[in-house]
Amino acid sequence: MNLLIIYAHPVPTSFNAAVLNTAQRALSHAGHAIRTTDLYAEDFQPVLSRAEREAYLCAGGPMIDDVAAHIDNLRWAEGLVFIFPTWYYGPPAILKGWFERVWLPGVTFEVATRRLGKTSSRISHIRRLVVVTTSGSPAWWLAVIGNPGKRFFLRGLRVLFNRKCQSTWLQLHEMNVIGNLQRERFLKKVESRLAGL
Repeated sequence: MNLLIIYAHPVPTSFNAAVLNTAQRALSHAGHAIRTTDLYAEDFQPVLSRAEREAYLCAGGPMIDDVAAHIDNLRWAEGLVFIFPTWYYGPPAILKGWFERVWLPGVTFEVATRRLGKTSSRISHIRRLVVVTTSGSPAWWLAVIGNPGKRFFLRGLRVLFNRKCQSTWLQLHEMNVIGNLQRERFLKKVESRLAGL
């Protein structure tokens, strides 16, 4: 399967970098074709300018040209793997900005044409979604508030994918207080789950 990894962490020595290395190794050994986008390493510009926002609903144009390589990767992919830390209950701003700048009308969806109409998908070829994230919050607290990051990916985005798309959510909680043993166990879990895709 063609798998696009989207990675978002600014520190090359972070635990998330270890997660990325583990994921790449497991997916490669399983025989998947992989492309990796490291948003911080490429200094991705996540902020929409006023002109870009005003042109957002216009199909084509300079906005698409500016992120053409990212769009090509999305069209190539049959599965998406997101690796990032959860900050303030969601992905880092650079990843949220990637969605706003790359998942454009005419690229990942078509805007509804009438009131109460349904947005139609342009990426129904995506058959696999994997999210691997770390967070400082304990699992019980995220459950209390409804884990907004998880809902964003597994409900909000998932609706655009193939109806039979399978999803995997892996989250390591309490990053600020756990030890190396818990981190190593999580890496083994990531390796095992991704090797089985």
